[in-house]
Order: sequence, then structure tokens, then C-alpha cells
Amino acid sequence: MELKNKYQYTYFIHTFLIGQNKYNKYILKLLKDERFELRIFQKDKDLELYTYFLPRMRNFLFKTFDLTKERLNKMEELPLETRVAILSEYPSITFEYNLKKDLQGKTVDENSIFFKIQKIGVICFNTGICFLYIKTNIEGSDKFADLLNFNYKFRDINQEYINLRNYDNIKLQESYFSDIKEIKEFISEITGPNFDAMKLNLDVERFYTFSYVCIDQTCWNSTTDFNDLKNSFLKYISFCPNDQGMNITQSDNIKVITNNIFAKVGISKLGINLFSSEADINNYTILPQDYENQYFYTYILALYLKVYLKKLDYQFKGGKDIEKTRKEFIEFTKKIWIQEITSEDFGSLLYYDIRNVMELEETYNKIKNKYDILYRELKIERTERISIIIVCVLVATLIFNILNWLNLL
Repeated sequence: MELKNKYQYTYFIHTFLIGQNKYNKYILKLLKDERFELRIFQKDKDLELYTYFLPRMRNFLFKTFDLTKERLNKMEELPLETRVAILSEYPSITFEYNLKKDLQGKTVDENSIFFKIQKIGVICFNTGICFLYIKTNIEGSDKFADLLNFNYKFRDINQEYINLRNYDNIKLQESYFSDIKEIKEFISEITGPNFDAMKLNLDVERFYTFSYVCIDQTCWNSTTDFNDLKNSFLKYISFCPNDQGMNITQSDNIKVITNNIFAKVGISKLGINLFSSEADINNYTILPQDYENQYFYTYILALYLKVYLKKLDYQFKGGKDIEKTRKEFIEFTKKIWIQEITSEDFGSLLYYDIRNVMELEETYNKIKNKYDILYRELKIERTERISIIIVCVLVATLIFNILNWLNLL
């Protein structure tokens, strides 16, 4: 039976870094750019986010929750440079791209796939770690196979070595972007050359993927054997095209968890995909919104941890400003690493499994070992220097006393 989509969307996430000495200028650039608008999180409009995240993590991810209408109005009255200085101190801020209308695109081969870009945004942390996200959904087709092929193709459009001819069957119809090349140029315009990300050996050419699909209940219901769907499910969570072999097996690097009877989440190093059925009404009413809000930011937080750990590792390897890096590592451990993010059971499990799949614990422990070794060496060097100074002082004192005793002074 050919699988049919009831509802679906995919977020493509691009990582980029801004030098901390350039961070204020970058925030100023976005504030001046009329295409972008600062996202202000409000309790009444974003209640699910507010109640999902625990206070410390909520303050880290959504500092703008603290802005009352009065404070917001006062901030708007401040000079632009002053606003930049304030916002640059926030742990993280989000900018949303002003889409005047949904951007429609299509593939133009004989099996055309139409798609829309529904949302574009930038999430910036004051450490200079940023994420550009693009939300898409396919249109004019309810074929699950089309979703597989689209996700497989679109996540690689930013690869430099890919010949654009391989992707000239993906074109946007509206005036914003005429083709995939212009999307690449748009990304470059927002992120800059991204040399710092390359220094950390980050994959800046392939998007992370955060996808949701709810299939028709005739394809998956209480009378269905999920094993009949398993191959399609594995293709979806493994980012394979529809024509990828007849049978594939689950990779050891992929973790599958269950949200409800008719919803499974596949977690890999390359992204998170949720596969569900409309047999549960929540899967096309409540869950899609929760997934692209609470769980999306849970994923962004995990990606941030991954990049920040790489950043710390690079700094330790460089051997410069060890004391400064040591303080950053301790602050990171206390304020973020050891903190629970939510009291919700599924959210806690999701966050735990994402960290495991990304091997964040192993990365953290390796950095901690380097830190311990470097710190011990630093203490030894300090002790040796202090000992030398003490010996020098004692020798000088002894000489002074001898000369004084001989009445030579």
C-alpha cells in the first residue's frame, strides 16, 4: 500500500558562528535589516513554551519572556546602539524573517513536487553560536515518497561540491528565490563566510533536519502490523530517498522512542524525524504544534551544546587563554550542562536520548579530562614559579643579612 500524508513539514537547520568581537555588529545588522524582526516571546502567546521549560533554561533560551509591555516600549525608545548592547547580553535571541507570503517552489521533472517555505528565522546565542532555520512543506502531493525524496534532496543544497544541475529540478516560483542557487546565496548573506565554524570542523554544508509527518490512518491503524511500515519508517528517519533499496536496517546510531501508540521519533546525528498516524487525533491537532515549539527548541539546545563543546575543545587545544576557557567551562557546566530543562516526561527522555545519540557525554568527559590535565599543569607551573620566587627572596634576604652582619651595608 502506498503511504499517504495527512500533514507534514520539515525544518532545515544551518549552523554558523559569529566571532564574539563581531557579535554586537551582527545583532545590529539584523535589527537594521527590515526583512528581520526580533521575536518577543510572551506568556499568553507562547504559554506552552513557558510552561514546558524549567525557569533556568527558560531564562537561557527565552530571555524576552521577561520583557513586560512597559519595558518593551522603553526599549523601543532607546537608541539603536543601546538596544544592541542590551540584547547582546541576553543568553539567546531569535529573529524571524518577514515572509510577505508563503514561498512556493516546485520540482519540474515529470513527477513534480511543489513545496513552500513557510518560515525562516535565526537563533543567536551570545557565545556567537547561531542557527538559521527554514521551515518547508510539500504541496500538491500527499505521497509519502515525495516527502522522502524532497527531504533527501533539500538538506544537501548548501554543499559546495554538488553540481547545481543535480538540483535544477527544485525551483521556487515566487520572486524571493528563483532557484536553489539563490537560496545558497541567501544563506551566505545571512551567515557570512563562516570560517570559525570550519575551524571547529563543523558540517556547515549539510542541513540538520527536523521533520514531522502524519500519515493517513488507512495506512497505519489499530489493525495494522507496523512491521509492514517499518521499511518506509526507516527510510524516513535515515534520510533515504524513496528508491533506496527494498529493505534497510536500523543503524546503531539511530535511537527510536515512542510518543504515543501511533507516533515514533527517530533520533540520529543528522536530525530528528517524527512519524505518526492520524489514527490518533492528537497527531494532526496538538502534537504538530508541540513538536515545532517545545521539542524544536529542545533540539536547538542540544545542537548548541554540541557546538559549544567543540568550541571549548578547540580553545583547550589552542592552549591560549586557558584561564579564561577554564572559567567558561565551569560556567557552562553549572548553568547549562547539569541543568534539567523540563519536568515533562517525554521531553526529558527526548533530550536525554538526543544527547546520547550526539555523544555529548563522551565529548564533555574528554574535554573535562583535558581541562583537568591542563589545570594541574597550570597549578604545577604556578607552584614552581612561586617556589623559585620564594627561593630568590630567601637567598636575597640571606645575602642582605650576611652583608649587614659584616657591616658592609
